[in-house]
Amino acid sequence: MSFNKECKGYWLLVLHAHLPFVKHPEYNDSIEERWFFEALLETYIPLLDVFEKLSFENIDFKLCMSISPTLMAMFDDDFLRVRFLKYLENLIELTEKEITRTKGDEVFNHLAKMYNGRFNQVYNSYTEKYKCDINYAFKKFQELDYLEIITSSATHCYLPLYEAFPSGVKAQIELGLREYQNFFGKNSYGMWNAECGYFEGLEKYFEKYGIKYFFTDTHTVLNSSVRPEYGIFAPLETPEGIVYFGRDVETSRLVWSAREGYPGDPYYREFYRDIGFDLDYDYIKPYIHEGGNRVFTCVKYYRVTDKELPLEYKKPYIPAKAMEKVKEHSQHFVSSREKQINYVTSLMDRKPVVVSMYDAELFGHWWYEGIDFLYNVFKGISNSSVVKMITPSEYLKLYPVNQISTPQLSSWGSNGYSEFWLNETNDWIYRHIHKCIDKMCFLAKKFERTSSTLIKRVLNQAAREVLLAMASDWPFIMKTKTMEEYAKRRVLESIDNFNNLYEMCQSNRINENILLELEKSHSIFLDIDYRIFI
Repeated sequence: MSFNKECKGYWLLVLHAHLPFVKHPEYNDSIEERWFFEALLETYIPLLDVFEKLSFENIDFKLCMSISPTLMAMFDDDFLRVRFLKYLENLIELTEKEITRTKGDEVFNHLAKMYNGRFNQVYNSYTEKYKCDINYAFKKFQELDYLEIITSSATHCYLPLYEAFPSGVKAQIELGLREYQNFFGKNSYGMWNAECGYFEGLEKYFEKYGIKYFFTDTHTVLNSSVRPEYGIFAPLETPEGIVYFGRDVETSRLVWSAREGYPGDPYYREFYRDIGFDLDYDYIKPYIHEGGNRVFTCVKYYRVTDKELPLEYKKPYIPAKAMEKVKEHSQHFVSSREKQINYVTSLMDRKPVVVSMYDAELFGHWWYEGIDFLYNVFKGISNSSVVKMITPSEYLKLYPVNQISTPQLSSWGSNGYSEFWLNETNDWIYRHIHKCIDKMCFLAKKFERTSSTLIKRVLNQAAREVLLAMASDWPFIMKTKTMEEYAKRRVLESIDNFNNLYEMCQSNRINENILLELEKSHSIFLDIDYRIFI
């Protein structure tokens, strides 16, 4: 590990990679599994390809990625691997048809060929370069010292709403760390708190498990018990010795905001206009959901044009013009970081760190050009004498002593606290989940020393169901009303599954057929030990 001593400050990029565990073997085609396939197609495989390209070009890049255990599990699931390859093959077939259909239109024919080449490249990268093992591919870049990977709670649980249930918090953290060890062969010294959710006392769990640092929103740092001497440009440290980094506001606005930031540029690709909705139903039917529901195909021929313009009036996408904008915006981002660092350095007696935190799927999926943007930013910063990229652990080796303070209850959600995950649309779920946690703790203690393999299987599956119900995704979706019925069904399904398993244990009448079906459909955390709830 080496640091550029000539630079004036550092940029710490954190990409948060997460999806809820979605697997539906009971259906031939699942709309929800497409969330995962689209993320692989547009974000994770292209991101790995960029890492490969930068490494080949000897560009010294550094970043931190948090990968949730649910996403790790889906990356590693053979059933989902097979389905993803079928999904890709269908898209390649669709673009081949599109090349023929659009042969009389130079603009759309060029776009059809672009997508065909892109999808074939992803297919080849996935099968040949990464051998269908995305966890291992990311692990390789961690071992090469380009990437620092950290974990999150097991099912991306929003922990502040479980403060009164320490066994549930403990189970989420402990299992998140175990899953990381299983996939990456080492300990995770950082923790991504789902939704950057923090409650006072959470750091005591981190201290127990050897976690060295975590991330928070801007106001968490600024509203800490002691006013931060360096604002958000240096981490703070709890009395227990756990470091917390705060999100930089300016870099967040530039990239997150479709209205004020780069992704809203008129020449970038329009996310919401897709041929799955545009083209004749009989033509597109083989490539949408088998139930006949029109869905996104990831083939999109139009650009943003104007954010206020209705979709039907959008203009055709011009890739070359979009790439010009990528270079312009990446240069602006790098020069802005240099100006920011130059200014902040004059106010500090240590090198500042600018922490930029984003959902990974913003790049490539929501913002199609985002992966190319990252590539150009990484190259630009590698040539800068002012700012260099750094990982959290590297920064803490440079500055092991930090100001002592205590953060307050907070999140990066709307208005900065818990209202997005606790409101009139979703508050009903918590009394049921809290009850399940209590009952799971009871079972874990009652059967702590059982020698029955069958009882252990039931208890392990019961633990899985409780943890799946605790995922932050479901109350979030209920609030946004995007896939509200699916989110409700998932929570109720996990609660019902748990209660059935609980009754099996209590009555000692175990239905192995039901157990097998649950183990098949919710085949996550294969090495789970139900005693994490003790």
